Amino acid sequence: MKKMTTMTLVACFAALVGCTNMSSGQQGALSGAAVGAAAGAGIGALTGGHAGTGALIGGALGGVAGGIYGHNK
Repeated sequence: MKKMTTMTLVACFAALVGCTNMSSGQQGALSGAAVGAAAGAGIGALTGGHAGTGALIGGALGGVAGGIYGHNK
C-alpha cells in the first residue's frame, strides 16, 4: 500500500508539472484523472477491494469529469 501511495503521488506531481502547454480542458482531464485514480485506489484499498481496479475506475471517471469541467471553465 505504501508503494502504491508513493507511486500515485509521483504520478500526480509529474502530471501537474507537465500541464503548462495544455488547454484548460486537457488540464482538467489530466488533473481529474490523477485525483480520481488516487481516490479510487484509496477507496478500493480501504474497503477491502482491489486498489488497482479502484484506480482504473476512479481515473476514468475523474478524467471525464475533469475534462468537462475544464472545457466549460
